[in-house]
This record gives sequence, C-alpha cells and structure tokens, in this order.
Amino acid sequence: MNFSDVLKTLNQASAFELYRMRAAIGRVLDEPRWLLAIHARLHLGQTIEYFDAQANKLRRGKVLELRRKQAVILDQDDGKRWLISYVAINLDGADVQIREQTRHGLGRNELAVGETVGFVDRDQQQRSGRIVRFTKLLYGVIWLLRAKSNAA
Repeated sequence: MNFSDVLKTLNQASAFELYRMRAAIGRVLDEPRWLLAIHARLHLGQTIEYFDAQANKLRRGKVLELRRKQAVILDQDDGKRWLISYVAINLDGADVQIREQTRHGLGRNELAVGETVGFVDRDQQQRSGRIVRFTKLLYGVIWLLRAKSNAA
C-alpha cells in the first residue's frame, strides 16, 4: 500500500471525515479474524518487530505473554515490558517508511524519535539535534511564529 498517496488523500478530508475513518478503522482492527490470525503466528520467546506509533518507528522485542487482544513484550532497546496490540506487530516485514512529498523540509511521518536532524535557522546558523518526542503543540507554535513574522 502506498501510504504517501493515502496521506495525500487524507490531507484533503475534513476533521469529521477523518474522525469517521478512524472509528471505522478501529472497528475493523478489533475484528477477531485479525487478532486470531496474528495470535496463531506468535509464540513465547519469539523476537518480533512492532510499530511504535508514538515514536513513529519499528521497534524490536521478545514476546513474554500472549493475551486475548495484546501481547506483553520485552523491548530490545529500553529493556522495558510493554503491552502492545497484536495489530501493531509486523510479522510480514512490511516497509513502514512513509515518504511524503513536501515542499519544504521533512514531513512529520518521515521522522522518528531518536533520529538526528539538522536545519538552518532564521539567522542562517546550522543547528542539529536528536528527536526526543513529538508534540501536537509544536506544529501550532511553528505556525504562530510564521504567521507573526509574515505580519511584520
């Protein structure tokens, strides 16, 4: 599936249409056929990859426990136990990279927590750093700064 095309279409939808889509996707993902199909392919001690939506990247872990809709895994990177949904597990090795076609810079879906990024600030100074988290507020703040500088 080409997620770049899907995102392009979703960006043209209204907030209400996106909400309806999220509800429909949630209902489909909760269908027993998906959960049973994934559960059948898992076993205790198995090393898996799963998609961490907060960090927007694949992570690796070991299956410690299989529950009805979720698995308890031991994350390979942070050593913590996490309860994850079966549908977040990437059993088929699907490519999770989303390549957005943006006019300037990188899109939110092209970045992941832990990646190092660089940019040139408004004073033409090179800056770089490591992504530690994403916030929804960040995009609003950037928009307000652009709007303020455009009005001046």
